Amino acid sequence: MIFLLTLWVVLSAFVVVGHRGDPLNAPEETLASFDSAFKNGADYVELDLHVSQDNVLVVSHDRNLARITGHDAIVSQTPWAQIKTFKQANSEPMHSLDEIFAYYQKRPETKFLIETKKTKKGNPKNMEDLLVASIQRYGMGNRVMFHSFSLISLQNLKKSLPQVPRIFIAGTLKKINFEVLQTSTGINISSELVDAKLIRQLHGLGQKVYVWAQMTEHSSQWNWLVNLPIDGVVTNYPRTGNLYRNQKLDAKIKKADFTGALVTAKPRTSYENPYNLNLIKANATPLTSYHAQNYVISQGIPYYQIGSNRFIEAAGFNSATALPLTQLYLQQSFYLPATSHQRQLADNPFAPRPTGRYLQVDQRYQITAVQLNNTTLWFQVAGGWIRAQLGLTLFTPGSQAAALYQRLPAKDKLAIPYWPARFSWQAQPTPPGRGLQLTRNRLRLLLAQIK
Repeated sequence: MIFLLTLWVVLSAFVVVGHRGDPLNAPEETLASFDSAFKNGADYVELDLHVSQDNVLVVSHDRNLARITGHDAIVSQTPWAQIKTFKQANSEPMHSLDEIFAYYQKRPETKFLIETKKTKKGNPKNMEDLLVASIQRYGMGNRVMFHSFSLISLQNLKKSLPQVPRIFIAGTLKKINFEVLQTSTGINISSELVDAKLIRQLHGLGQKVYVWAQMTEHSSQWNWLVNLPIDGVVTNYPRTGNLYRNQKLDAKIKKADFTGALVTAKPRTSYENPYNLNLIKANATPLTSYHAQNYVISQGIPYYQIGSNRFIEAAGFNSATALPLTQLYLQQSFYLPATSHQRQLADNPFAPRPTGRYLQVDQRYQITAVQLNNTTLWFQVAGGWIRAQLGLTLFTPGSQAAALYQRLPAKDKLAIPYWPARFSWQAQPTPPGRGLQLTRNRLRLLLAQIK
């Protein structure tokens, strides 16, 4: 009757990596930058390594230190004793990897994504040996990951520290080949290249998927990125990344894979994601086919994902097989007989919570949306949801909806009908706003079904 969602999918919260720390709030790859990233929720900070003239691992993205220190010095051509005297924009000196590890050694929550900077010929040849020695010296083996554009570097590290994750940075998809996949445990891809299909393919090959963005990235990019099943993101915005990661972590997500349609009287607002409802997309049209990809409960409200970056509230969206059993009730009336009692409305038909609003007896309410949830039929009336079996459904006499209902097999007649044309009416006029009256004997039978 309806597509059954049977298993919650465990979509692990993605890892947030502060790109060079928190470079928008402090100079990149300084202690201040790293501290800011961790304070703002980063799981890892990313740092880059070069080797000095006298074989010290220097933390710097650039081989030439002019941009970050004002000194025109090539790391590989300069001794560490000179490099450590260079000051960065916040007056911090340049740091070695050993200094970084010593500073954070007793803070086990701090972790590091280390990029090895090597030439195409694999120089410097001793970088991996120096790196492994530093990691072992400070006991950081379970607090680091490696990533690099250099496959040679990752191959060397695989031999020395096979338990440490190795992430290949792919500037283009052409770089991802069999040799890379034999070495890496993950792929780091530009946000300009990544999409859901590519992520599924890489996951199928046993690879984690990390995404990085250019230095010009903007926080609004998260509203797209958060919908993808990424494993991690290397970002200049660790605070924003942590916010979206936590929102996704708090949500419950199921896989969905079915075609359906909204059984609603009006178009439904759709959103770019269910974590920021200010980002509105084009309305979803009633009784138009959409493919549901995921079922997400965010802040207590269920949503279906009906596109790469498009979500609608789930209530009222029925599978194609359920449409013959649901759409015939749309814009008919729901009625609580005078001998019944008021009923409280729920906020949605999937994980219903009481709204504190009630339907009154002996009044008619227009059905504005319908939901078949497993074998239970729900109606939206007066801005809330109620089970169809808690009242009567009034069909317009002679309507197509009435004819469709009559043709349904008995097992699929999920609502209790009220046929005003077939039963006697009270002789006196019905007061405004009052419902139609059934004969006493018929009413007793129907109320027995309700109870």
